[in-house]
Amino acid sequence: MNVLSFGRRLAAWAGLCIFFASGLSATAQEKPSIRIAVEGAYPPFNYMENNELQGFEVDLSKALCEAMKANCTLIQHEWDGIMRGLVNRDYDAIMSSLEITERRQKRIMFSKPYYHIPAVFIAPKDSSISRVTPLALAGKKIGAADRSDHADYLKQFYRSSEIIPYSSPVEANLDLLVGRIDAVFGGQRALSEFLKTREGECCRIVGPAPSTPPYKRQFYGVGLRKDDTALKDQFDKAIDQVIADGTYDRIRTKYFSFDIK
Repeated sequence: MNVLSFGRRLAAWAGLCIFFASGLSATAQEKPSIRIAVEGAYPPFNYMENNELQGFEVDLSKALCEAMKANCTLIQHEWDGIMRGLVNRDYDAIMSSLEITERRQKRIMFSKPYYHIPAVFIAPKDSSISRVTPLALAGKKIGAADRSDHADYLKQFYRSSEIIPYSSPVEANLDLLVGRIDAVFGGQRALSEFLKTREGECCRIVGPAPSTPPYKRQFYGVGLRKDDTALKDQFDKAIDQVIADGTYDRIRTKYFSFDIK
């Protein structure tokens, strides 16, 4: 083999090595590592079972990471200080039923919402109430948990109704049971659970909050640092993908009988 031929082969091998090295590097870049904090104490959204994180948000986080082609690590973190840990870079994201509020948006950034809890009205089964617009419920007594989004909504839009505040949704439901009020307005998850009980056999869901005026509260998203705009884009695209391909609903039906998108 002459020197020129040997040199050409050496150059070819060097080129192949560079090609494979760059390929491995690109693969590594396509698999970012993302640390996600989860409280693990809010079933069925997130909870601990056999010392492992479980729940709707845990399953969804895994699906989102697969869609993002990311290596994700779930980190259990108590609720107190969970946003502080994000800001301090102890992890990269929070998926733990973190409600999107104006106050929190001043401190951190959110992905697009990945779930919300619909708000509904319930009333006795023998009630004549069939519609839940402010006009239809004028003059009616409506119960809601005090200092809640539901009570605020009623006070803002149902001014012709008598809004009765309660220290807890349970108290409102019990007053509905004995006929002291005409309806209760609250989250569909909690009210659906009440309707499954012996006491809840008295009542039914009349309908969701009307489209006008819309109830646009209690949306939950992935919590992110304000400077992680690229990561927000990744989560937003992944949320769209799992909803479009049916993965979201397959996960959701394991935990909820109603739509929460």
